Amino acid sequence: MLRSVTLRRALLVSTAIVFAAIDLLHKAFTHAEFHHARAQFVGLVMAGVIAALVVLVPRIPSTAAALGAGIACGGALGTLVSLLAWSQGVPDPLALVGRTHALAFNLADLFALTGDGLLVSAAVLYGLRHRERLRERI
Repeated sequence: MLRSVTLRRALLVSTAIVFAAIDLLHKAFTHAEFHHARAQFVGLVMAGVIAALVVLVPRIPSTAAALGAGIACGGALGTLVSLLAWSQGVPDPLALVGRTHALAFNLADLFALTGDGLLVSAAVLYGLRHRERLRERI
C-alpha cells in the first residue's frame, strides 16, 4: 500500500493519463458508426469531477481507491477530450446491435464504470475495516 497522499495522487494521475490515451487512440484508429453529442456544460461538470477525484480520493489510505479513481478519471478525461476533438460528437466505436435497438459506447464509458466500481468498493472496504476512524475529524 502506498503510504503517502502524494504517491497515491501520482498513481491516480498517471493511471488517468494512460487510460485516457488508450481510449483516445482507440477512437482515433477505429471507425465509429455512432456518435453522441454532449453539451459544453457536461464538459465543465466532467472537469470538476476529475479535479475533485484528484484532490479528495488520495486522502483515503487505499491504493485500490486511488487506482479506481485513476481509471474513472481516465474515462472522463477521454470523453472530455473527445468532446473537444470530434466535431460530430463523441465517437462510439463499440456497438451491440439488436433487431430494433442498439447500444453504442466507447472504452471511456467502460473505464468510467469499472473505475467507479473499484473506487466505491475500495472505499467501502476501507470503511468497514477501519470503522473507528470514520468518526475522526478531518
